[in-house]
This record gives sequence, C-alpha cells and structure tokens, in this order.
Amino acid sequence: MTADGPNGSEPPDEALESAPIQAIRLRHPWRTVLAGVLILLLALFVIDAARRPAYDWPSVAKYIFDRRISRAAVNTLQLMVYAMVIAIVLGVILAVMRLTPNPVVKSVAWFYIWVFRGTPVYVQLVFWGLLAVIYQNIDIGIPFMKPWFSFETNAALSTFTLAVIGLGLNEASYMSEIVRAGLLSVNRGQEEAATALGMSWFQTMRRIILPQSMRVIIPPTGNEVISMLKTTSLVTAVPYSFDLYTRSRDISAETFNPIPMLIVASIWYLFFTSILMVGQYFLEKRFARGVGDRQPDRKVVAGADPPASPGAGGVR
Repeated sequence: MTADGPNGSEPPDEALESAPIQAIRLRHPWRTVLAGVLILLLALFVIDAARRPAYDWPSVAKYIFDRRISRAAVNTLQLMVYAMVIAIVLGVILAVMRLTPNPVVKSVAWFYIWVFRGTPVYVQLVFWGLLAVIYQNIDIGIPFMKPWFSFETNAALSTFTLAVIGLGLNEASYMSEIVRAGLLSVNRGQEEAATALGMSWFQTMRRIILPQSMRVIIPPTGNEVISMLKTTSLVTAVPYSFDLYTRSRDISAETFNPIPMLIVASIWYLFFTSILMVGQYFLEKRFARGVGDRQPDRKVVAGADPPASPGAGGVR
C-alpha cells in the first residue's frame, strides 16, 4: 500500500529527495568500558611506580642531568649520526650496484648484503674490536711490494672510529635494500621519458627518480635511524665505553643501584627517539605532497541538487 499525494497521486520525487536523513550514531558501549579499564590500569601502574622504593626516583632525579650522562648522550648521538651517514652513502652505492646489468658488480653487492645481514651486529662489532689483533698494521701501497705508508692499527683507529665503522657497514646492508625498493617503485617509463628529453643519468636521478622514491624511502629510513640510536648500546663489544648505556651501567656499578640508572638511560633514549619521530613525520609530510588523492566534499545540504557528473551536458 502506497501513500498518495494531495490529489490521490503518488508524491513527487523532489519531495522524497528533499527529506533530511536523520543519522543516529552507533553506540559501542564495550569500547567505552575497555577505554575505562585501560585508563584505570595505567593510573594504578603510575601510582604503584611512584610509591615503589626499588625505582628510587630521587636517584633518577640526581643522575638524569649528571655531567657523565649528558656527555655520554652526546657521544651516542654522534655514533648514530656518523654511522647513518656511512650507511646511507654506502647503501645508495650498493643499491645502484644491485640494479646494474653487470653480473660481477651485482654479485659483489649481493655478497656484501648477504654477509652483513646474515651475521649479528654484535658479532661484527666484536670482530672490529679485534681488528688490531688480526691486522697489526695498516699498509698503503701496491700489493706484494714495500708499502708507501704504514700505521699501527691501534694508533690509526680509535675505539670510537671502529664503533662507527662497524655500525655503519652493518646498517648499509639494510639501507641498500630500502633504497633499491624506493628506486624500483618509480615507473620505468618516467626514466625513459627523461632520457628522451636529453637528461643525463645524474639529472634523471636528481630531478625525476629520487624525489618520487623518497616517499617510499623515508618511512623505513626513519625507523632505521631510531633503531640505530638503540643499537649504539652494543658498542661495548668494540669495546667503546663512553656511550649512554655503558656509562649508566658503570655508574650503577659504583652505586650498586642499577634500576635508577636504567631509568635514566631509558629517559634519554625516549627523548632522542621522540625528536627523531617528529622529524620523520614532517619529512614524510614534505615528500608526500600531491601523492594522496583528494577526497571530494561529501557534505550534502538537504534539498540541494547533486553535482552533475562530468560530460553529462547538464542533463539529469
């Protein structure tokens, strides 16, 4: 049975279309309950941690800005920055080598990645710490002839330098795969079009390929930078003892109270990680401009005519 209009006929379509739709928000009571439980558990944990004597918050406040800790934090940042510079430069070179048609160059890059990705970074750092035992001198010259220059390994390479080299060479194997994935994400036709326009390989990479591949490269690279910051805690294997974790461990050995020093080191790591995450967010936003599809405005006013589709010629 249908409703009739004023004259006994069916109501016009315009009247039906102009009727506003009353949307009722779907309620999720269990989500509210879960959120309340999580907030309660968090509050209980904070209250318990504030009252638990094992955390020793006065010692945390005492050593959080200790001169030894602050210097170790700066050394940790230097380790991360220098290692990532080596990793990014070498990773780009290895990625290009993997994409070359030359089988020898491609095999060398593949072998490097296979070795450094297949062995733990701690084991590699131990080898770098034993470099002076394996190679007592560093000789520069023509093989099998008298060297032009010769240096003692211990005098030429400090533990800080060995730690940077060990971390950088290991990270380069991961960065190469990230860069290679970013380069492969760009359509091959764009490179061919750039070549047809007379661009050199360097111009094509700088103006066409790299700007588009950065939106694929930056997110995992940001994760690797944050991971490198935490991996610096392993440089004690070299052994380098002036990083953040090692210095906090040495202080805890003096005070016989390791828990507060672990909290101090964690706070510094969280502080640096938060800054890096903010920087990663803005970099991703910068290189993702114009990539996402713009969503049309779906807000429709009741009674308004819908927009005409392109090419409809104004006929509905």
